[in-house]
Amino acid sequence: MSGNSRTFNLVHAEVITPRGTFHDGAVAVEDGVITYVGTTDGLPKSHTAEAETIDAGGRYVLPGFIDVHVHGGMLEDFSKPSKQGLDAITKLHCSQGTTSMLATTMTLPKAMIDNVLAEVHHYMVGEMPYAQLVGVHLEGPFISPKWRGAQNPEHIVPPNWEWVEAWDRQYPGLIKQVTFAPEREGAHELIRYLRKQGIVAAAGHTDATYEEIMSAYEVGLNHSVHMFNAMTPLHHRKPGTAGAILSTPGISAEIIADGIHVHHAAIQLLASVKTGTNLILITDAMSAAGLGNGDYMLGDLPVVVKDNVCTLRDSEGTLAGSTLTMIRGFRHLVREVGLSVERASEAASGNPAKLIRIDHLTGSVETGKHADLLLVDRDLELQQVWVKGRSFRENE
Repeated sequence: MSGNSRTFNLVHAEVITPRGTFHDGAVAVEDGVITYVGTTDGLPKSHTAEAETIDAGGRYVLPGFIDVHVHGGMLEDFSKPSKQGLDAITKLHCSQGTTSMLATTMTLPKAMIDNVLAEVHHYMVGEMPYAQLVGVHLEGPFISPKWRGAQNPEHIVPPNWEWVEAWDRQYPGLIKQVTFAPEREGAHELIRYLRKQGIVAAAGHTDATYEEIMSAYEVGLNHSVHMFNAMTPLHHRKPGTAGAILSTPGISAEIIADGIHVHHAAIQLLASVKTGTNLILITDAMSAAGLGNGDYMLGDLPVVVKDNVCTLRDSEGTLAGSTLTMIRGFRHLVREVGLSVERASEAASGNPAKLIRIDHLTGSVETGKHADLLLVDRDLELQQVWVKGRSFRENE
């Protein structure tokens, strides 16, 4: 991240905010915090006296993207963290518009999860130079062996709330989301603990019936991961996990908008029922993100990448994460799915911020929040990224 001034003004922009879009809008930033959002002609003179002024030329100013489900990039994986690796992952995704992210694990042995939590906690205590890690998402090990997807079956265990309690006690507030199969024994106890602590309780890699999802919802289940993937599908006589999520407003849903994991018509259906804060764009990106075709690892499983499709090497086409970035997913939501820029921005920024309870800090262009901002042109190409008011530079 550059050492340039964290005080500046963006003017003559299309500023996307929760109050609507400011045409010929302006955003003022002082010491990395947003201090004014409104029209350019309404920008107070006190904000323009010494601050650098950047003319957006009619381009969009959006809140930085927040990815709550991302495994890695640039050959690095959150499951095997190091300072160098965490820098590489956060730098790649920052260059693609992500300003905050959850370090997402795989189904791993408990000792490896212990290590992930320790390393991420240590990293977060320091000054993070790129996209900010704001917590951990545990995707497993409490999943269904039948719907394990690209997860190692050797490490799958039943839901164990006592493990999570111990981790949460050791690193308060670090765990933001836990993905598990809600039909498995012990799941309801886990859900109750998670919701009591304000942690997202997410269904995923699950063989649950419609009735089992609704039973879990009654005790606090509030989210679902990579919708339509690794879950029982919708059938008109057996609605399954997919049907329960689609028909329940109180359960939010992640979507991998890469044109590979989910057909755009299915995303349109999801978006039509997941209104308000309930649609969440994610990447599910793995270590191949930012790179090309070849052989990679997802956790401890080998993956082959060809033409942006990631599959387990030793399976019959089982998808294994993605090489998606948030700016590409954002464009897909607008261009292929047909969402407005405003709605796609909510799915990529505001809604995930609310989900993991960091919306008082970031996720929208509002005064008092971190200046986590994107400059995007009318073709939806990313022009610039600011994290807490600091401009990202690719060559740093």
